[in-house]
Amino acid sequence: MSSEKDAAPNLTVRGYELIDEAKEALEATCPSRVSCADIIALATRDAVFLSGGPFYGVPTGRRDGPVSDPDQVDLPGPTMSVSQAFQRFRAKNMTIDDMVTLLGAHTVGVAHCSFFLDRIITLDPTMDLGLLNNLNGICGAASGSNPDPTAFLDQGTPFTVDNQFFKQIGLRRGVMQIDQELATDQLSRRIVSDYAANAALFRMRFAQAMVKLGNTQVLQGTAGEIRKNCRVFNPRRGF
Repeated sequence: MSSEKDAAPNLTVRGYELIDEAKEALEATCPSRVSCADIIALATRDAVFLSGGPFYGVPTGRRDGPVSDPDQVDLPGPTMSVSQAFQRFRAKNMTIDDMVTLLGAHTVGVAHCSFFLDRIITLDPTMDLGLLNNLNGICGAASGSNPDPTAFLDQGTPFTVDNQFFKQIGLRRGVMQIDQELATDQLSRRIVSDYAANAALFRMRFAQAMVKLGNTQVLQGTAGEIRKNCRVFNPRRGF
């Protein structure tokens, strides 16, 4: 059956096998005690820290949901305006500061050309010409074996969690439209400027925003389940 992993925004997510390995090790040591939801939250924190970002405490005790429906995945798209994206975050009780901070996670990782090709085709005037030419070369090299190439979201330090992303978009070097608009939209530009000028402020707020995000719509107590295998629901009793 299809799951959240099959939703369009999640098709390029990688690393599920690492979650599986962690779950297998935990089940061998303390079965049915640590949920897949907690593993993902903890693994995310460790990935942030290993990439030069802050180390922050992660509350645990989450339980895994009994539903995994691709039609319920509602994430901001790369071509949304800042106000449109904020509507999604506000629905989850997140502030505009939270949203800009969390989009700062684009300080690492890549985007496929299909997420920003329209900006290249239209010669988007809000994109630095040097970046536009570079991306055009990357996406123009698409082939049968690599039909949708990738580009770094942070053109400065793409393997490090830092405030370079905010400096880059201030120079019109944002790869995706939503990222670039953060630097100019009246809702977000002050926050972008503050983070570009103050790396310590971004580190502190990023840790806080990640904890807040990880506490959103959490199942606890007897709700949901603790999966034995993160790829499938536990067998239902009576079947």
